[in-house]
Amino acid sequence: MKYLVTGGSGFIGSHLTEQLLKKGHSVINVDNFDDFYNYRIKIQNTLESILDFSDFEYSDKEKDISKLIFLSKSEQYSLYYQDIRDKNGLTEIFRAHQIDAVIHLAALAGVRPSIERPLEYEEVNVRGTINLWELCRDFNIKKFICASSSSVYGNNEKVPFAETDNVDHPISPYAATKRCGEILGHVYHDLYKIDMIQLRFFTVYGPRQRPDLAIHKFIRLISEHQEIPFYGDGTTARDYTYIDDIIDGILKSILYLENNSGVYEIINLGESEVIELNEMVATIEDKLGKSAIRKNLPMQPGDVLKTNADITKARTLIGYKPDTNFQNGIKKFVEWFLRK
Repeated sequence: MKYLVTGGSGFIGSHLTEQLLKKGHSVINVDNFDDFYNYRIKIQNTLESILDFSDFEYSDKEKDISKLIFLSKSEQYSLYYQDIRDKNGLTEIFRAHQIDAVIHLAALAGVRPSIERPLEYEEVNVRGTINLWELCRDFNIKKFICASSSSVYGNNEKVPFAETDNVDHPISPYAATKRCGEILGHVYHDLYKIDMIQLRFFTVYGPRQRPDLAIHKFIRLISEHQEIPFYGDGTTARDYTYIDDIIDGILKSILYLENNSGVYEIINLGESEVIELNEMVATIEDKLGKSAIRKNLPMQPGDVLKTNADITKARTLIGYKPDTNFQNGIKKFVEWFLRK
């Protein structure tokens, strides 16, 4: 099978690409190496996912990415330095390949930045996604997996969060764009018979995690004896989901789409284990063998108090079975961090 993966050089995308290639599939990676965080990290992600070596000389962005694209050209893997807002550029990619399915992971991420840049989030997360659906329609591609987010639940008072819960009250532009993607996705499913699964990811962590996210940031700062930003009283809680379990859920979703038609599903992918901020910091301290220096700060606008995934549907429909508890996941993450 030939899969087009958007955001294939990012955290989740590079892990997915690696697994698809190992299974003998072909991958077309579409990534714009956005400056949201250091693009060299994405280059390293790409090298780790597709090559047997990780040594790479960095200079300027354009030269680095051009060299990486040259290195990656093969029948099984292609990398395109492409923004999903540019429909003409995307069209050339769709025209050049016989694509069996699209796995759309690219997005502008982050709750707090979305409050400062809502129009840019709409351009990428809504209009960029519509570009992909339009091209699926034009090129008769009928299988589509889309990354949504647990952020759509907002401050849902009912826990655990189920796919049937009301999600009409997002509290950040990022969450709103992800909910728009779910709704518009149903439109394209209904009008053009595109089989689709929208996956609501719950706080994914593990090797290659974005450096701005809490666990990665805390591990780095604690290891360097620097202050960590500690928002609220430590009782906010997240359903942290290890990267291997998320990839397993995506792969099982792909298999479900390939074996079924007339599909439009929204599915939670979480660990179904809620960890408070205090416990998260204590676990990192234990695995690093170092104490955190906390800088106490008030809660931030747009932050939710708690996330907790009801994964009954994922277990039943696609056979999802997460098996990495938080203690083991942090242990693996710290081991990776100390090696890199």
